[in-house]
Amino acid sequence: MNPKEQFCAEDGCGDRGKKGAGNIVIHSQIEKRYQCTTCGKTFSERKGTALYGIKKEERQFVQVVTLLAHGCPMQAIVAAFEMDERTVKAWYERAGSHCQEVHQVVVSSQQLDLGQVQADEIRVKTQHGIIWMALAIMVSTRLWIAGEVSPRRDKVLIQRLVEQIRAMAQFRPLLLAVDGLSSYVSAFRDCFRLPVRSGETGHTHLEAWPHVAIVQVIKSGTHKSAFPIKRRIVQGSDLVVLALLRATQGGGGINTAFIERLNATFRQRLACLARRSRALARRQETLHLGMYLLGTVYNLATYHDTLTQNAGRPTTPAMAAGLTDHRWSLREVLTFKSPPKPLDIPKPTTRFGAYAVKELAQAA
Repeated sequence: MNPKEQFCAEDGCGDRGKKGAGNIVIHSQIEKRYQCTTCGKTFSERKGTALYGIKKEERQFVQVVTLLAHGCPMQAIVAAFEMDERTVKAWYERAGSHCQEVHQVVVSSQQLDLGQVQADEIRVKTQHGIIWMALAIMVSTRLWIAGEVSPRRDKVLIQRLVEQIRAMAQFRPLLLAVDGLSSYVSAFRDCFRLPVRSGETGHTHLEAWPHVAIVQVIKSGTHKSAFPIKRRIVQGSDLVVLALLRATQGGGGINTAFIERLNATFRQRLACLARRSRALARRQETLHLGMYLLGTVYNLATYHDTLTQNAGRPTTPAMAAGLTDHRWSLREVLTFKSPPKPLDIPKPTTRFGAYAVKELAQAA
């Protein structure tokens, strides 16, 4: 037990969310509980992790989640471990929800020099119709950076995906490679703009990022032996595109091969995405949580062969992106504690409300 790695998550604590502040002490070695000396509250070592509230052994929980993140159907896990299907489903949802928090803290909250980003969608067949899963990858590090799920393949889905990419991108030269879906081009142009103040009243003028190139790989035709592919530059110059291709993928031409390979990994390692499978998902939330479970394990806990060859040592996408210095074990992923969210203090609407908000802020 290490008190320096723990923090208090109580809303009224003065040291809420502070790690290494010296306010956490060991309360019970046997029960693995800590105590906050600031507010006096005690809490379990597992609080804030995916293991909190699990009645069965920790080892079995980690084994089940490992199988779920590597494409094992839920029915096979039920038969192998002699567990109730509802328990396995609950563990799947718990692990997926926790991995979403891990992804937001470790990956989404970072500002990266993305270099080249490729985006594409997966058409997923469910028991109640078709669901679309849009994914984006940072090409140079093979890092999965964003994902969205929607029952419709429309601009709303693409816009949400592009907003995640924009939130992570540093103000650096960037190549955006997509397929022939026109929604990508308009969404990229809308998001990757900066306000330019002219000093005049009215709406602020927006200008596109300099050195941002948008390219498309358009596939047409249905005959497998003659499958024409058209590559075009929608925005940016040839020199910028060639320079970014050389920097992010070592040269070559315009392509979407990296995101297509990631799509294949998702289909291989998530049972409900496999083609012609009987392990179909019923709800959109199942795909959403599975996406974060698999994506987080892929980023943090999986060595990538191409990165390993380039670096000369085993490397994960998160290591290549500089987000961590080692490969995480699945237990490390499931026991990661994300810092508590800031308190949502309401704005005062009356004089009495102003005093109440002031007292609430002082207590926090």
